[in-house]
Amino acid sequence: MMEAGKIKDIMSILGHEFKDASLLEAALTHSSLTKGKQKHRAPTDYERLEFLGDRVLGLVISEELFKRFDAEEAGQLSRRYNAQVRREALAEIALEIGLDGYIRMADDLAAHGGLKNPAILEDVTEAIIAALYLDGGFAVAKHFIKANWWKRFDHEGASQKDAKSALQEWLAKKGNLRPIYTVVEETGPDHDPHFSVEVTAEGRSVYVGRGSSKQAAEKEAAEKMLKDLQSD
Repeated sequence: MMEAGKIKDIMSILGHEFKDASLLEAALTHSSLTKGKQKHRAPTDYERLEFLGDRVLGLVISEELFKRFDAEEAGQLSRRYNAQVRREALAEIALEIGLDGYIRMADDLAAHGGLKNPAILEDVTEAIIAALYLDGGFAVAKHFIKANWWKRFDHEGASQKDAKSALQEWLAKKGNLRPIYTVVEETGPDHDPHFSVEVTAEGRSVYVGRGSSKQAAEKEAAEKMLKDLQSD
C-alpha cells in the first residue's frame, strides 16, 4: 500500500479527496507489481482504468473542441483532438504535475527509466482520469482535464495536420499513391522498446524513422519523406 502521506499529497495535486483510495493506488500501480514473480504483489494495476480513462478524456476533449471552435470543419477538429490526446501530450502533463513521483513499479523497471517512459506516463494519466471519474463522477474528472488541457488548445500547431496525414494527402494528390509503413527492427526490453520503421510509396525512395513507439517511428519517417518530397 502507498504511504498515507503520499496519498494525501497526490490527492492535493489532483484536487480531489478520494472516498475510495484504492482507486488512486491502482491508477498509480504498474503491472510489474501485479504480475510475474513479485514477492509482494499489489492487488491491482492501472490497465483496466487506463482503458476507461482514455474514453472519458476523449469525450471531454471532443465536446470542448466542438463548442470552442464552432466555425471549424471536422478535419480541423480532428487535428486539434489528435494533438491533445497523443502520447506526448499526456506524458508532458504527467511530468508537469509530478505524477512520476508517485508511480509504483518494480525496482528494475524504475532503474531503467520506467518512471519517465512516455508510454507509462500516458497510461497513468488516463488511469488517473478514470479513478477521478469513478470516485467523484464526471464533473470531477472534467475539472481535472480542464485544469490541465484547456491552456493547450491554442498552442501553435494544435490545428496543423500531423506528418502522416499530411504525407498521405500529398501522395494522393500527386498520383493517388499511398504510403506504406513497415517495421524493420524492434529492439529493447518491453518497458523501453525502440522501433525502426520504413515508409515508401510506389516509385518513391525509402525513408526510415526511429522512436520509442511504432507511432513515433512512423511519424519521423513520414516527416523525412514529406520534407524531401516538398523540396522537389
